Amino acid sequence: MIAADIERFATSAPLAAGYRFELLTRTEVPALIDGLSTWHRDISVGGASCYLQEQYYWSKAFFTDAQEQDIVVLTLKHGNELVGMFSCKLDLATESIYAGLGVTAPEHRGSNLAHAGMLFVEAVGRHLGMGFIFCMATLKHPYAQRACERAGWQLIGITPGYDREWTAPGVVQRVYEAIYAKVLEADDGLLAPQPHNLTPRTQAMFDSIFRFRD
Repeated sequence: MIAADIERFATSAPLAAGYRFELLTRTEVPALIDGLSTWHRDISVGGASCYLQEQYYWSKAFFTDAQEQDIVVLTLKHGNELVGMFSCKLDLATESIYAGLGVTAPEHRGSNLAHAGMLFVEAVGRHLGMGFIFCMATLKHPYAQRACERAGWQLIGITPGYDREWTAPGVVQRVYEAIYAKVLEADDGLLAPQPHNLTPRTQAMFDSIFRFRD
């Protein structure tokens, strides 16, 4: 994938009027870290804390002059102001994409960032021939869950304590998160499990989640 592809999909993402996505540039990294520290202090712990480390961007992020990296970071702009970001991780070995972090400055919530970001991920996934896209949605609030469901992604499970978040001043706890996914692979590309390979409990859960594939 080249920068022109990313920019094309980013431009078509349905943000609210006056907002736009742009591919992160190297010079914007310090400002983005400063913004994240203010907009979403919860990410100072847990899996998303890497987005507060400059070295993470230098080693992982896709830039116009470093196009073999696996993390795509879009900045959210309002005019010339940096007001948010959305990221996703490409896994070429499994042909999947993880929709990682989306953050908006509080005064710019309503920009439609989450929904636009998820549609961006889907467009990139289809362009690259990926078979699977997914994300984790905290159960501390309903906003990420609603964005996933609005985008047509399916709830496939809940993790008890996979990640850590601030839950009160000075208190860090493991949290429950919902796993949402969308299969881009055609049905005939999925190997259906045979009942004799599933325990009764696994079969019951499989049936409850994937009834639509009967």
